[in-house]
Amino acid sequence: MLGDRVSSISDLTSDGLKVYSATGSVDQFAPKCLDLFAGAGGLAVGFREAGWAIVGGNDMSKDASATFRLNFPEAVFFEGSVAALTAELVLQKCGLAEGELDCLIGGPPCQSFSYNNHHRSDSDDRARLFEHYLRIVRGLKPKTLVMENVPGILTIGGGSVITAIRTALAEMDYETTLDVLSAEEFGTPQVRRRVFIVASRIGEPESLLPLPTHRPADSRKLKRKKMKGLKKTVTVLDAIGDLPPLENGKGAQVADRAGITAFSGFQRNARRGIRKLYNHVCHGLTSVNLDRIVHVPEGGNWRDIPRDLLPAGMQRAKLTDHTKRYGRLARCGFASTLLTKCDPHWGAYIHPTQDRTISVREAARLQGFPDKFRFAGESLGAQYEQVGNAVPVPLAIAIGNAVLAHLIQHASANSACGESSNKDSRDSSEPAQRKKAA
Repeated sequence: MLGDRVSSISDLTSDGLKVYSATGSVDQFAPKCLDLFAGAGGLAVGFREAGWAIVGGNDMSKDASATFRLNFPEAVFFEGSVAALTAELVLQKCGLAEGELDCLIGGPPCQSFSYNNHHRSDSDDRARLFEHYLRIVRGLKPKTLVMENVPGILTIGGGSVITAIRTALAEMDYETTLDVLSAEEFGTPQVRRRVFIVASRIGEPESLLPLPTHRPADSRKLKRKKMKGLKKTVTVLDAIGDLPPLENGKGAQVADRAGITAFSGFQRNARRGIRKLYNHVCHGLTSVNLDRIVHVPEGGNWRDIPRDLLPAGMQRAKLTDHTKRYGRLARCGFASTLLTKCDPHWGAYIHPTQDRTISVREAARLQGFPDKFRFAGESLGAQYEQVGNAVPVPLAIAIGNAVLAHLIQHASANSACGESSNKDSRDSSEPAQRKKAA
């Protein structure tokens, strides 16, 4: 689907890594960014919106690869396991010198760290993928880096993974900090908490983390932190209220907007630069599930479904269990964390007013993707998975802006220090007070 403009393979390494050359060009004056474990490219979209040049990406999923290449023709893409990727290959194919990359971004797969994984372990092979990220850092020597993951990474193995990351980065002369950021506090219509580990070898890393711009979902947090001047939250209605109605299991990969006008700033920004509507298609629910969800009111969930209609296992559930299952979104509220399957059996993925699951485009809107971003993939499930795995774009934009400001600040400071040092060496006979002023 939608793969007609995707670049063709230009090289195949001995380890099976497919290298796709860029078919477009980047702004040579923009800061350069590379995305590891890129998925569809949520972080990369945000950084590009913030003024970055995306020079390359990597992921092992062929569906995510097709999507990334479709939307980032200016980037080289390395499709395959990160274990087969080397810093030398990146430098060669992306036309970079060691130390030239301004930021390395990416989120090693998080399933092993997630609190939803009851068998999570720091010895899982997927849990050690961050070591390949660090190996690439060691070879590229980027000025800054941004690593994203689920909050569970903070406690896995008693904190051993975080300790290993910070220790390795310190040995490479990076200063590191981290924080848990929540997507709705940056203008995303979704409550989604993620850990961001940031590091710099050119200055203090704290400035790499952005401050919230919007009100939090938890009003108690607002009172506790006494945040003032924050923007209003973006709701589900603000995000998807202008999208055409669909029937269960219907929609099209390419469609018209049906003459519906945008009525929120979020919608107008999402529509910018594109007239068509892509990926507005939804899963088809079985008649059994349709019989269930008709009983769920807006903002409701499985508790509103007659017990005899529930799956056998859920008929034995307590009212305190499965709080999000068979949930219907509320127009005036937030979406809960989007997972890789918009299946009502696992969460609140029912449209607020229509008896169906949300479409791929609606899910993408709830993640903050612009409408011009097209999802490729051999199946509808692959598209939903790419959306669910992504970093929310508004949050990525905020981080991209913060990292760019950090680069500018320290480039200016280093330049000023260099000029001052040169002047001092030339004018060593001047009084100390004049040299200090210079």
